[in-house]
Amino acid sequence: MAESFNANDIEKQPDSNQSTAKQANVSLSSQKDGNSLKSDAADLPERDQWANKLDFVISCIGFAVGLGNIWRFPYLCYKNGGGAFLIPYFICLICGGVPILFLEISLGQFMRQGGFGVWKICPIFQGIGCATTVIVFLMNCYYILVIAWAVNYCVMSFNSVLPWSHCNNTWNTPNCSTFETSINKTNVTGRQDSVIEFWDRRILDISDGVDNPDGIVWQNAVCLLFVWIVCYFCVWKGVKWTGKVVYFTALFPYVVLTILLIRGVTLDGASKGITFYLKPDFNKLSDSQVWIDAGTQIFFSYAIALGAMTALGSYNKFNNNCYKDCIIVSIANSATSLYAGFAIFSVLGFMAEQQNVPIEDVAAKGPGLIFIVYPKAVTQMPIPTLWAILFFFMIFLLGLDSQFVGMESFVTVIVDFFPMLRKKWYKEGFVALYVLISFLIGLTMVTRGGMYVFQLFDYYSASGMTLLWVCFFESITIGWVYGGVKYYDNLELMFGFRINPWFRICWMCITPLVTCAILISMWVLFEPLTYNETYKYPAWAQAIGMCMGFASMICIPLYVPYSLLTAPGTTFLERLKNSITPKLEDYQLEKEAEDYGKFKEITAECILKPSLESLVPLNNDIGN
Repeated sequence: MAESFNANDIEKQPDSNQSTAKQANVSLSSQKDGNSLKSDAADLPERDQWANKLDFVISCIGFAVGLGNIWRFPYLCYKNGGGAFLIPYFICLICGGVPILFLEISLGQFMRQGGFGVWKICPIFQGIGCATTVIVFLMNCYYILVIAWAVNYCVMSFNSVLPWSHCNNTWNTPNCSTFETSINKTNVTGRQDSVIEFWDRRILDISDGVDNPDGIVWQNAVCLLFVWIVCYFCVWKGVKWTGKVVYFTALFPYVVLTILLIRGVTLDGASKGITFYLKPDFNKLSDSQVWIDAGTQIFFSYAIALGAMTALGSYNKFNNNCYKDCIIVSIANSATSLYAGFAIFSVLGFMAEQQNVPIEDVAAKGPGLIFIVYPKAVTQMPIPTLWAILFFFMIFLLGLDSQFVGMESFVTVIVDFFPMLRKKWYKEGFVALYVLISFLIGLTMVTRGGMYVFQLFDYYSASGMTLLWVCFFESITIGWVYGGVKYYDNLELMFGFRINPWFRICWMCITPLVTCAILISMWVLFEPLTYNETYKYPAWAQAIGMCMGFASMICIPLYVPYSLLTAPGTTFLERLKNSITPKLEDYQLEKEAEDYGKFKEITAECILKPSLESLVPLNNDIGN
C-alpha cells in the first residue's frame, strides 16, 4: 500500500525556497498522474483525460456497439427460438453482462490504469491484465479484416450495375444464377447464387484449405492497409482526439440503420421476417445451447474481458459517476441489437418472399449475414448502388470505432507499463510500430487461404470461452479476494453515495456461477472448428487455434506463482499476504485523501513564503 505523506516527509526536503517549490510540484504532478507521491518522474507528461463526460459515454457505446449487434444477435435469435431467446439473453445481461461492465469501467476509473495496471488492486491476479492484453491484441489483428472487406465491397459498389447482381463476370462459373424468378427449391440443384460466387471467388478468391495459402489477394491487402492507416490517425494523438472522432463513427451508423429499417419494412414479405424474428418457441429454452449462446453473446457484444472498457474508464476524472454511465451504455447496446434485428429480418422476409423459400434458408451465420444476405437484398431494391454504398459505409463505421478503441486499450496497457511513451513522438512512434506488426500478421488473412486463418482467430483467440474465463476471475478477485464490501467503500469514495448492493451480490455469487456453468457446458459440448460445415481443419491447424485461446487463459494461473516468488517476505504466508495486499495510491484511500488535501495547502503556502520555517506550525496539523 502506498505510504501516507506526513510531516516527516516534508521536514526532509531541501532547505531552500526553490527546492521546496520544485519538490511540491513533483509531488503534485505525480499525484495527478496516479503514481506514488514519491515518484521522481515529474518530467513525464500527465496521463490523458477525456475532454468531457460525453466523449467517454459515446466512446463506450462506439466500442460496445459493433458488428456483433448487426450480424450475431439476429442470427442467434432465429436460431434459438426467436423471441424466446430474449429470456436467457436478459437473464445473462442482468446477472453477468452489466455487473462486469460496471466493474471494469469503475475499476479503471478508481485505479487510473489500463487493463494490466488496474489489477494492482490484487497483485496476485495481475495475470487477468495479461490475459485481456493478449485477447485484445489478437482480436485487433483479425477483427479489422471485416472492415477491410466492407471497404472492398463499398469500392465495388461504385458501379452503375452492382458486380454481384449478375453472372457476366470473369469469376462466375457456368452454375451461376441470379434467381430472378420465383422458383421451387427442387429446381436449383447445383446452382449457386451470383452473390455467393462474388464473395467466394472475387472477394476471398478462396483456396481449398488452410494449408494452401496460394498468394495474397492484393485488393484485400490494399483495403487492409487503408483501414490500418485510418485507425492509426484516429489513435495516435490519444483519447482527446479519439473522443472527437467517435462522435461521427458511433452515431452516423444509427442514421443509416434507420434509413434501411424504413426501407426494409415497406418491402413485400417484411412482416413475415419480423414475425419470424419475434415469434417465441419456448421449447428451445430446455436446450442448453440456447443458454450458452445467450451468455457468450452478452460477453461478446458488451466488449468486456478485453481490457478496453477498463482503459476507457481510466481516463475519467476520479469522481465521475460512471454508475449512471454504465446503465446508459447497457441500454444503448441491447437496444441497438434489437433495433438491428428489425432491419435485418425485414429484408430477410423480403428475400424469402422473392425466392419462395423459408426464411431460415436465406439467412446465414457470421460475416455471411453481411456479405451475402444484404448484398443480395440491395440488388432487388430501387437504386441498388445507393443502398449498397450506404450499407457498407455503415459497416465500415461500426467496425472502425470498435477497432480503434480496441487499439487504444492495448496501447494504454503498454504506455502505463512504460510511462516514457507518453512523451511527444514516442507514443506516435510506438503506435506506428504496433500498426505495422499487426498489419503483417493480418497479411496471412488476405491470402487465398486467409479465410480459414480468419476463422481460426475468430473461433479460438477471442471466443466466448476465453472471455468467460476472464470474467469468472474478475468477479472472484473483486468479490472475494479484494472484498466486495471493501470495493463498495471505494466506490462510495468516488461517487459520494452508496450504490445498490445488486452488483456486489453478482460479483460474489451470481456472476461466478453463471460464467462457470456456461464454461463447463461449452467444454462438454465442444466441437472442432469447420468452415461452412463442410471443410474440416487439419489437426495442426486446430492445435494452433487452441494455442491462441490458451495463450490468454494460461496467463492467469501462471502469474500466481510468479507473484508469490517475487513478493517480499521470507515465509510463504508473508509472500501470500503481500501478493494480495492492494497497491493503492494515497488519493484512493479516504484518510490519505484528506491528508493529501492538507499537503496541497502546505505546499502552496510554502512556495509563497520565504523559507521552510512556514512549514513548522502546519506540520503539527498533519501530525494531528
